[in-house]
Amino acid sequence: MVENKKKVVLEQILVNGYFILCCVLFVIPMLLVITSSFMQDNEIRMQGYRLFPSVWSTEAYSYLFRLPQRIINAYRITTFTSVVGTIMSVLTMGLVAYPLSRRDFAYRNAITWFIFLTMLFSGGLIPSFIINTQILGLRDSIWAYLLIPLASAFLIIVMRTFFQQLPSELVESAKIDGAGELRIFFTIIIPLSKPVIATVSLFVLLGRWNEWMLTLLYITNEDLFTLQFLLQRILGEAEFVRNFLANFPGATHMIDTRSIPSLSMRYAMTVLAAGPMLVIFPFFQKYFAAGLTIGAVKG
Repeated sequence: MVENKKKVVLEQILVNGYFILCCVLFVIPMLLVITSSFMQDNEIRMQGYRLFPSVWSTEAYSYLFRLPQRIINAYRITTFTSVVGTIMSVLTMGLVAYPLSRRDFAYRNAITWFIFLTMLFSGGLIPSFIINTQILGLRDSIWAYLLIPLASAFLIIVMRTFFQQLPSELVESAKIDGAGELRIFFTIIIPLSKPVIATVSLFVLLGRWNEWMLTLLYITNEDLFTLQFLLQRILGEAEFVRNFLANFPGATHMIDTRSIPSLSMRYAMTVLAAGPMLVIFPFFQKYFAAGLTIGAVKG
């Protein structure tokens, strides 16, 4: 009995030690990114990236916020399109997935296959650009962020699979009581589908928060730039200036290259872009594991 207890304790120590090591391996790179954003470029070139800089500097953040209104406006656009776009996407995909999960819907298999085929074949970038700009008129419009990535075929199928696992008796009893399809969806299906809704919402939110391609293709108005695109543009401008001064040394009297922290600025951009998502993720965590196992076990 004593030997069994010792064996169990040893196994727990090994398992806990393994997961602690994994946590450390994940946390250290994150801390390295944060501390590197507070380093000076000269120190990075001389000593490399360090967890504990000899001199803490905010020059990277100062350079990024030299025109603070641009960053604030980009945060506003990204936050609005991410939150509103996620709500629109989840609601739209849920309304598509729910009838496809109903066995009494005659065309559910044909429509499901049609949606699945869009995952394999697409019209391409140029036809999409022509439709979105010349027909739908989404050029330089905030609706481009909301409507173009409105639905995902993969996530529709994920939600459909989860809805199929819900007891059909609940829907039948609600219909006997006189409830319509929309009332059944919003009062019965949605409350029972929190795991899949939270998981899909997180995927959609992350995708919309990191969006920059739509800005590159459809937006020329700087007031509508997303955070990711603006940060990438600021870094591109800084690299251009440094390369220009490297090729034309006589122009160094015009701009002080030391005021362009291109190395530490990369990490400052990462902190600014990823920070809000790191705060939001724990709120989805309790539903995330259940959402990832959708369709894995049939009860």
